[in-house]
Amino acid sequence: MSSRTSCPLFDVPIVKRAIWEAISKLSPRHQLRNPVMFTVFLASILTTIFAFRALSFPGTESPAFVGGIAAWLWFTLLFANFAEAMAEGRGKAQADALRKSRQEVMACRVVGHRFENVTSSQLKKGDVILVKAGELIPIDGEVIEGVASVDESAITGESAPVIRESGGDRSAVTGGTRVISDSLTIRATSSPGESFLDRMISMVEGAKRQKTPNEIALDILLAAMTIVFLLACATLIPISEYGVVLAGKGTPITLTVVIALLVCLIPTTIGGLLSAIGIAGMDRMIQANVIATSGRAVEAAGDVDVLLLDKTGTITLGNRQAVEFIPADGVTAEELADAAQLSSLSDETPEGRSIVILAKTMYGLRGRNVEEIKAKFIPFTARTRMSGVDLDGREIRKGAIDAMENYVRNNGGDFPRALKEQVNRIANLGGTPLIVADKQRPLGVIYLKDIVKGGMRERFAQLRQMGIKTVMITGDNQLTAAAIAAEAGVDDFLAEATPEAKLALIREYQSGGRLVAMTGDGTNDSPALAQADVAVAMNSGTQAAKEAGNMVDLDSNPTKLIEIVEIGKQLLMTRGALTTFSIANDVSKYFAIIPAAFVGTYPELNRLNVMGLATSSSAIMSAVIFNAVVIVFLIPLALRGVSYRSVGAATLLRDNLLIYGLGGLAVPFFGIKLIDMILVGLRLA
Repeated sequence: MSSRTSCPLFDVPIVKRAIWEAISKLSPRHQLRNPVMFTVFLASILTTIFAFRALSFPGTESPAFVGGIAAWLWFTLLFANFAEAMAEGRGKAQADALRKSRQEVMACRVVGHRFENVTSSQLKKGDVILVKAGELIPIDGEVIEGVASVDESAITGESAPVIRESGGDRSAVTGGTRVISDSLTIRATSSPGESFLDRMISMVEGAKRQKTPNEIALDILLAAMTIVFLLACATLIPISEYGVVLAGKGTPITLTVVIALLVCLIPTTIGGLLSAIGIAGMDRMIQANVIATSGRAVEAAGDVDVLLLDKTGTITLGNRQAVEFIPADGVTAEELADAAQLSSLSDETPEGRSIVILAKTMYGLRGRNVEEIKAKFIPFTARTRMSGVDLDGREIRKGAIDAMENYVRNNGGDFPRALKEQVNRIANLGGTPLIVADKQRPLGVIYLKDIVKGGMRERFAQLRQMGIKTVMITGDNQLTAAAIAAEAGVDDFLAEATPEAKLALIREYQSGGRLVAMTGDGTNDSPALAQADVAVAMNSGTQAAKEAGNMVDLDSNPTKLIEIVEIGKQLLMTRGALTTFSIANDVSKYFAIIPAAFVGTYPELNRLNVMGLATSSSAIMSAVIFNAVVIVFLIPLALRGVSYRSVGAATLLRDNLLIYGLGGLAVPFFGIKLIDMILVGLRLA
């Protein structure tokens, strides 16, 4: 994980900026984007006009009451704007930090056989640049020559340097990072103003975020509910006036009270927090060092039900390791371990180093001084398919079974059947057998295997419980793939995977109505990344992969895909929880405001005053104040998100209804009653 830390929830500079932006967002153009809050905006204007009318023409309505209603409706808008501005402010703070890391630097441009010094702003796509140790990489590019350590902490927050080299899937470099060893020759893949850092700054600014389909659908639902309540409230004044005429006594409901009733009954809580929830979801992605190119991608991550993961480096540690020495008949395990270690002293591959470590761990065999033992090491070649050492008249070799069998027989030895059986057993388990022989004498087998990362089986079990199918993708053969898949606990696997096979698999799942997520870093992953619903490209990968994906993982950690799905689900859970709470709130507010609004017309309705509110004015004012203040108390939940738990949909729905449904019903009873007591105590109602 990255060492980047997120700013505090209510960071003082962010709060100050959010307060000013909350005021600036009171413009009609901004409010029109949210139909619920636009209704509140119009209600605020009308009640403000009524307040001035009450002051100018005494006796129509109480100026204090109408003015109080108008003031709290404006506060409702400001609190909703403040929630959105806080969510945007956290993204803007990170964008400001990224801007500080962007600076004008000198670059050494290669033109033919000569070099010229230019500023980074003078570079253009296709230019070739030489960057030496200690220098900043001036622009995004692909390494075309060299290998070097690069400090990417300015971008990722991770202090450990990474290796970048020409060719393969670790060739992309980002402008603003620093070469700390050797040198790199880079071809620019962007122009000034179009770098990855510029795109990151643009993407992390919440103001540029577009609404997602789910959010648009919820907007439409909230707008429909608002229209229904608007039509219902429009009939209340005629009904009230008819009741007064019919009874010959009482007072009809006023337009101010109808407006207060409307604002309290429409879903203002979720309407005011909806935008903040979506922006905060993208902010949580940024805190995880993942840049999402759109809110749609974050939301889609929450709906993913098929997860495609590479085997190497994601499910396994990435390199096969020695786990066991299996001696041949007449050979001790310690003798085999000693020979295996000698043959691996000059082997700098992860497999070779693991053999040396296993011999040391199991039998206390220390690595020898290569110069002191005067050994002649035989390097591995694709032709011989073996490596080893000549030492004190001995010829120790290790390698693949067919190569080693030929080697033993060519030296006059015999290859025992029992050793072949051990080789077959290891192959059936999905491992790699390496034969060790001392010239014509087979000594035994080294068992190499892919090491499944700790906790992966438990993570996959959690995903299965969430209804997500996990599929391992590997270039290994069917036998090896099946063994690793069984050990890791994935639901399915694709062996001998080619780019075409990955693409076909994704399309097959999508044709069945499934949403697919995958991760990749190579050019050969680009077609599948472009097809996947959630496509996470590694920042260390090729430019083609990053352009094909809709997310970029700055840490280049393939297992981040699981965390991304969890963040996406947390976004949807937060939206669902607060929607449930908001609708339940509205139900409770009926008991406060309906009896108070109509008690002048129908005194019998006072029996519904189950909260025991003091007066009709205090009841209506308390409901309006609670309607505004509850938004403030829910801002931390909207920004942080509800606590994520990997449970099934049925359990999630039950818990949602119990916690946020019943909670939404209960909280207004206590909140409105408390506000009513305060108003009466202060003689404000």
